[in-house]
Amino acid sequence: MRGRWPYEEKPLIVFWESTKACLLACKHCRAEALTEPQPGELSTREALALVDQVVEFGRPYPILVITGGDPLMRRDFWRILEYAVSQGLRVAVAPSVTPLLTREVVRRMARMGVARISISIDSGLPEVHDAIRGVPGTFKASVNIVREALAAGLPVQINTTVMKPTVDSLPETLKLLLDLGVDVWEVFYVVPTGRAARILDLTPSEWEDVSNYLYDASRYGVLVRTVEGPMFRRIALTRRLLENMGLDWRNRLRPGSLYHKLARKTLELLGDPPGEARAQTTGTRDGKGVIFVSNKGLVYPSGFLPYPVGDVRKSSLKEIYQSSPELEGLRKAVFKGRCGRCEFSQLCGGSRARAYSYTGDPLGEDPACAYRPGEFRSLLQELGVGEADVYGLVEKLGHGRIL
Repeated sequence: MRGRWPYEEKPLIVFWESTKACLLACKHCRAEALTEPQPGELSTREALALVDQVVEFGRPYPILVITGGDPLMRRDFWRILEYAVSQGLRVAVAPSVTPLLTREVVRRMARMGVARISISIDSGLPEVHDAIRGVPGTFKASVNIVREALAAGLPVQINTTVMKPTVDSLPETLKLLLDLGVDVWEVFYVVPTGRAARILDLTPSEWEDVSNYLYDASRYGVLVRTVEGPMFRRIALTRRLLENMGLDWRNRLRPGSLYHKLARKTLELLGDPPGEARAQTTGTRDGKGVIFVSNKGLVYPSGFLPYPVGDVRKSSLKEIYQSSPELEGLRKAVFKGRCGRCEFSQLCGGSRARAYSYTGDPLGEDPACAYRPGEFRSLLQELGVGEADVYGLVEKLGHGRIL
């Protein structure tokens, strides 16, 4: 496919956990952040060398996302950021909303050419968000920072983690994005890792409902993409196929009570959706187009999959990405269980992080998925649609052949 990202050669996104230090105490924190930087974190020299390793992939360069903990807890943050931008990288920053993140900090990022800042707002209800983040007033501060960033001309995306405490307020969160004028919503499907306990997870049928709801939400002018929720791609493809044929998707996918509750509340808050779906579904997954470097230089397929595949202190990131047998297995989709038998093994592939969390095997079956392999093929046969006719829709989703 023309313009396809060469996932076998380089990641689309490199996440760097610059530090584990953070002043918040979030209940679902992947990093299990602490209040102070820890011994063994990459030094300034090593951090600058990591930037060089990202550049080594060549143009078009991967996007570098500086995350944490809280990047602002590093004393050398500005030096590293300045160097990364000067090397021609597109750099995004994912800071925590604490007293360190001020109006001047946001304006300085904008002046330096930061491509995007991501602010976590897990619920449009202040009391829910603050309870999750562990610090009263964080919701209000987050909203103010979003406004400051937009006023400074710094593009913003809102990150929301869907879990038991937040799922019911997704409509309020969507309304908040629209009220603020934010048009990118990155929705994380919770993975039990770090501080996130399994009790926060949803059932497979609830994840189906969330995926269908987010597809609806993208009709309100917000670009929706998911993290550790690759089943969203299957939902998007199926919905687009049915819509193109003028069929009612509800009769085929049969959404459950959670979907209907969220849909009703959204209709009350926002009225009918005004536009086409803006569901973004790239061809990435953990280890394929995505790579994560820990605060100590260990390389993981993603931040939610603590399965080490290398160390940037010993090998270059390029060598690790291209040569790791574990990453090769993830990219070839040699999965087990239903994920291995599924016709969507390339388009979706299941959350490798969730499979690892529940089974201890990054190639295992994703327990959050309700899909039974073969159902989509049966649907195509029922509708009289040839597999070749689906590929146009797949191309729009940024993929090649999947069936």
